[in-house]
Amino acid sequence: VQLQASGGGLVQAGGSLRLSCVVPRSIFTGTGMGWYRQAPGKQRELVASMSSRGDIDYADSMKDRATISRDSAKKALILDVKRLKPEDTGVYYCNVFTLSIPPKDYWGQGTLVTVSS
Repeated sequence: VQLQASGGGLVQAGGSLRLSCVVPRSIFTGTGMGWYRQAPGKQRELVASMSSRGDIDYADSMKDRATISRDSAKKALILDVKRLKPEDTGVYYCNVFTLSIPPKDYWGQGTLVTVSS
């Protein structure tokens, strides 16, 4: 199972971007999904998550700036971020976790976002 993340790049502070992660049909429904990021020299942290029921949670730093959503037609997990800041720089990873027993965790390869000041 492979997740394909895309949409990263170089963006000026104050700009916006859309990240997309194509998720295999077999794990697109009935699973939790999320976006994480890892800044240089720091641990990976949660940016936004969506449960299988559609409950959404955002990191405090992303509230009012980020929107996580699912595109059922494209079988993709989307992250829209506006008013980007230099501290948003990092590699962004998409994640899918199943509710099976045992649960399974899938990760995309990461897409680099660089926000210039």
